[in-house]
Amino acid sequence: QLRLVESGGGVVESGGSLKISCVASGRGLSPYDLSWYRQALGKEREFVASIQSVTRYTRYADSVKGRFTMSRDNLKMTVDLQMNDLRPDDTAIYYCHARRDSSEYWGRGTQVTVSS
Repeated sequence: QLRLVESGGGVVESGGSLKISCVASGRGLSPYDLSWYRQALGKEREFVASIQSVTRYTRYADSVKGRFTMSRDNLKMTVDLQMNDLRPDDTAIYYCHARRDSSEYWGRGTQVTVSS
């Protein structure tokens, strides 16, 4: 079982920056493809960014490309999302996700609020 705990959320002004993190425990992180998703109030959960386990290839949603950067540290068991030039429509609960073959795990999320 892999446990994921997000942190670092908060309130930031439009145009500001914030880094959120996800700490894993229970198993080694290296075999897992990792992703960040977000869910705004009244909307469906949507993909934000991902980083593959072996190649470290990263992929971003068009809405965050050029503003967000995802990284992982398998030794520290952490995955980060650096968010710059934040906008009010980035307001959401951000979830950490890990997948390996048919197994997947979710964190409980961290709230990010961007004020205009």
